[in-house]
Amino acid sequence: MTVRLGLRARATALGTLAFAVLLTVGAVLLVTTLEDRLTDAADEVARARVAELLDLAEVGDLPATLRTGDNGVAQVVGPGGEVLAASPNIAGRPAVADLPAGDEPATATFEAPDDAETETYRFWYAAGPGPGGEVTVWVGDSLESVGEASAALRGALWVGVPLAVGLLGAVIWLLLGRALGRLDRIRAEVDRITEESLDTRVAGDGVDDEVGRLAATMNAMLARLDAAARRQRDLVADVSHDLQSPLAAQRLALELALARPGDADVERLGAEVLAATADMERLVGDLLVLASLDAGVAHEPALLDLDGLVLEEATRARVGTPVAVDTSGVSAAPAYADAVDVRRIVRNLLENATAHAAARVVVTVATDEGWARLDVADDGPGIPAEHRDRVFDRFQRLDDSRERGGGGGSGLGLAIARGLAERAGGRLDLLDPPGRPGGERGAHLRLLLPASGGRGAGDGLTGG
Repeated sequence: MTVRLGLRARATALGTLAFAVLLTVGAVLLVTTLEDRLTDAADEVARARVAELLDLAEVGDLPATLRTGDNGVAQVVGPGGEVLAASPNIAGRPAVADLPAGDEPATATFEAPDDAETETYRFWYAAGPGPGGEVTVWVGDSLESVGEASAALRGALWVGVPLAVGLLGAVIWLLLGRALGRLDRIRAEVDRITEESLDTRVAGDGVDDEVGRLAATMNAMLARLDAAARRQRDLVADVSHDLQSPLAAQRLALELALARPGDADVERLGAEVLAATADMERLVGDLLVLASLDAGVAHEPALLDLDGLVLEEATRARVGTPVAVDTSGVSAAPAYADAVDVRRIVRNLLENATAHAAARVVVTVATDEGWARLDVADDGPGIPAEHRDRVFDRFQRLDDSRERGGGGGSGLGLAIARGLAERAGGRLDLLDPPGRPGGERGAHLRLLLPASGGRGAGDGLTGG
């Protein structure tokens, strides 16, 4: 049977284990350091006492009884092995050892009597001149004091380390439970959100930390999903609405022809059906272009003459409209883009301008700091300031001055034009007509396309 631990248990176990290892290593280092420091301190005192007793022996001022600490012993041995002076705890005892000694203090560890006991001492000893010949000074400190101090510390650590580890584990468990509880609450709230309730948001607790920012991020994602779902519903509704009229016109024409076949005007019937079919065909084509833009389908760019393409489309735009299309400002401007995409952009811009112009559309083509620039300006009613941010939205139809009834179209022309411009590495902007800030009258659209294949999308573009 496999036991699966939750994130809370795993994180608590790992954190507690890591802390226990660190505390254990720290405790070992602490005990070792304490023993070394106590031994070094005792050695320093013993060496100083050896030097002091040698100086006293040299001048003949050596006392019979030597002062030492509670855990120390001291002894001065003459040249014949007789004890000249000793500490009270080894008074009357023979020399503690018979080892050759030099001028510099040396150390040795062995057992020595202490009152009624025998303990292990760490001795420092050295030889020096005395009134009756060379003397040897022995000063030692019991290792029992160092062992007792380290044992006391180890005992405290044996209790303190597990207690600290246990307390830390409990703290980690509680803190993780609080944090993961907030995460689990967010998960549960998001899990309850369905396609029909995308407007629901995760309730935050007002804490500005990682979990709080996660809740804000989830709300932002839900807002994007909600907006995407709304756009999809609007798209279906708009497409249905735009297809309904041509389909209804075809059905009506066909029903009338079938009701009175003898009086049917075949030519008129065909013209009506073809016109409705052309509207549907254009809408379906626009939807296919939008689908390719949304799918991120890339077209292979190539060098083309923007001016020649614009002049061709301007000639086409003049057919069937009383609006004058002025192309006197068209000059040579090579561009690096897909020719089919650019032709559709230019056609959409000219159709939009001629549909809403009062009498004149001015087209300008030029180069602008390495970019091919196309300006299309009309003298129509313009775009109100409150609608300027939405003019490139899909199926966007403005007020009566520029909506479908005034010039045809599905409201996709400018949206497609901007999408194709961005796919080509350029941009399409709505500008204020010169001398008329705010766009109270007339619309001015500017297209910028890369003049070579070395420019990145949007590099150095300005809406100027």
